[in-house]
Amino acid sequence: MRGIEELVNVDDPAWPELQGVLSESSVPVHVLPRDIDEGRRCLLQMQVTGRSVLGALALNTGGLIVDDGWLRVFGGGSGPVAAGRLPSLAQVNRFFPMEFDPGWHPATGLVVGQDIVGGVFALNGADPAAAGRPGEPGRMTYFAPDTLEWEAMEMGHSGWVSWLLSGRLETFYDGMRWPGWREEAAALVFEQGLSVYPFLWSEEAHADLAATSRRPVPMREVLGVAADFARQMGPSDPGFLGDV
Repeated sequence: MRGIEELVNVDDPAWPELQGVLSESSVPVHVLPRDIDEGRRCLLQMQVTGRSVLGALALNTGGLIVDDGWLRVFGGGSGPVAAGRLPSLAQVNRFFPMEFDPGWHPATGLVVGQDIVGGVFALNGADPAAAGRPGEPGRMTYFAPDTLEWEAMEMGHSGWVSWLLSGRLETFYDGMRWPGWREEAAALVFEQGLSVYPFLWSEEAHADLAATSRRPVPMREVLGVAADFARQMGPSDPGFLGDV
């Protein structure tokens, strides 16, 4: 086990380079102010250093708001969740112990991002197959709300963050965005997502996404509805999708 000072005080922290990538990105991104104590708690439990992008986000940001609010990338948390702030990595992964536990590891994976229509980005745990998820240990996966399935992403967390900021989200979300989505995303508060009807996985939505109706609802409801339908209609229970 490494102590917090060893994790924080590193010779080549990732944050300066990440700051440059953030400032040069063509994708609209807002860096939330950090909660330093919560960020250090996340770092200690995850046992990652400031050399990693995951550690840099936990230590130096309250999270990232990407594409005018369409996507939320979790970091060290931006303050009390009850006050409408973005939860930390520890808070969104509710099984994090309150005090450091050297024997704890995320069994199914670590939720690191969510989009407002119920998509979830997670880092695979040590045994993805046992958790019913595709891909390799420590690699990114995405729970797709238009198919109700987990999809493997051929990248780790740092590659994923670079990919988010590269301008390729438009292609990735083809078929899940409608005219005016940007304005609807920007109007939400952090604990909200969008309920889309007919549902994104329905034939009606696949045929004409622009004809769907949307309304702001608690993000927990968006995720809960997707999980319920995945268990009823999908190939398997999607498991934990994050606590918001």
